[in-house]
Amino acid sequence: MINLKKITGVLGIMAICLTFTCGMAKGVWAASAREIDTSVDVTLDRFYKEVSSGRKLVQDAKGVLVFPSVYKAGFGVGGEYGEGALRIGGKTIEYYNTAAASLGFQIGAQKKSIILLFMQDEVLNHLRQSSDWKVGADASVTLVNVGADGSVDTQKLNEPIIAFVIGQRGLMYNLSLEGTKFSKLNKT
Repeated sequence: MINLKKITGVLGIMAICLTFTCGMAKGVWAASAREIDTSVDVTLDRFYKEVSSGRKLVQDAKGVLVFPSVYKAGFGVGGEYGEGALRIGGKTIEYYNTAAASLGFQIGAQKKSIILLFMQDEVLNHLRQSSDWKVGADASVTLVNVGADGSVDTQKLNEPIIAFVIGQRGLMYNLSLEGTKFSKLNKT
């Protein structure tokens, strides 16, 4: 027979550990504005090399939110965190962090980059006016698949917000950003 009291206790301890770990991670991973901007440049350069129309997509976007390094770790309970910059017209306007938690079978850690392209002014303004913006609750984000030759699924390019996720081995697909939260940071 399953002992619900023990399971609840174990899950509670894991949640406390995750909360403590994510709280510590923010301090440990906190980067300066200059470090974030440099990492954003490197991430966008990689994006331009891997996606044949990447440069044009970024130029056509009303704003681009880039998270160069989003770290995800888990052991039953998981979490992810990263810091990035919002660029409009090629210039950094604001800094953000991203955070998400998950529950389920997961063991290990990974690093990825996330690039969100805001193709309409109203969705960009909604992000900028929110202190905490959550995918799914505040807006829908469409992940774009990229072919082996760097071509993109053009049917998805007319969506208000399109996203690309780059892993250590290149562009990733079949991922979800649902429930991911983005919050403004005060960087100088």
